[in-house]
Amino acid sequence: MKELNNKTAVITGAASGIGLALTERCIGEGMKVVMADIEAPKLSLEAARLRDAGGDVLDVVVDVADDVQVEALKDAALGAYGAVHLLVNNAGVASGRTHLRSRPADLRWVMGVNVLGVAYGVSTFGRLMVEQGEGHIVNTASEAGLSATPFLGSYHTSKYAVVGLSEALSMELAGTGVGVSCLCPELVDTKIFESTRNAPADTGLPMPPEIPIDQIEAMMGTTAMDPADVAADIIYAVKANRFWIITHQVTLDRIATRNRDLELGRAPRSPMGG
Repeated sequence: MKELNNKTAVITGAASGIGLALTERCIGEGMKVVMADIEAPKLSLEAARLRDAGGDVLDVVVDVADDVQVEALKDAALGAYGAVHLLVNNAGVASGRTHLRSRPADLRWVMGVNVLGVAYGVSTFGRLMVEQGEGHIVNTASEAGLSATPFLGSYHTSKYAVVGLSEALSMELAGTGVGVSCLCPELVDTKIFESTRNAPADTGLPMPPEIPIDQIEAMMGTTAMDPADVAADIIYAVKANRFWIITHQVTLDRIATRNRDLELGRAPRSPMGG
């Protein structure tokens, strides 16, 4: 996968954030892109903009938590382009609730999108890539899949699962010609903190307010990364066949602290203090 020109990418969560930035980067690499997202109006608008600019894109409305819809996404991609060389399981959500405040409907939504959405994408497109003897799968996890806080229990659970799935998949696909990368970004300038806009009605989650990124930066004590820079990191990892995509040094520092606590048998400590 060192050469991406004229190859096809399927990207979920492609209507905004990292997914949209990566779509733009893939187009710049000469790729054809199948843009998948659950937000139909936003997806249609962005796909039309990219087509008007000369990009070869196909937009498909998909709920990644539904295996039938993911299978239909594969059929649409093959029908349009005949092959899929890069899969980026990027769609993700967060309820914004601690675990004890989460209800079953919240958990089903977060796990459905963040865990089953990735698992369905891997199984559906992974078999296809193994058959063609070429491909690369990128799973978007998070720093939240490597280091926990007390605040987002279901989100941490889902992202730890994505890390474990990605590690196992990397070993499973060794020697097949299909590479695997696991993206673990820290804070990125996306709408993840507003993802309850797409929550099912049975969760009872309210429509989120628009939160300025500088307010989130102040709360987390960090600087948000531009999604375009994350997209560049992803493309580099695909071409170099690198497994880990870590965007911030602070992530490595927090992992080191967690590992020391593990070795010494200490209880987990919040990296945010308290």
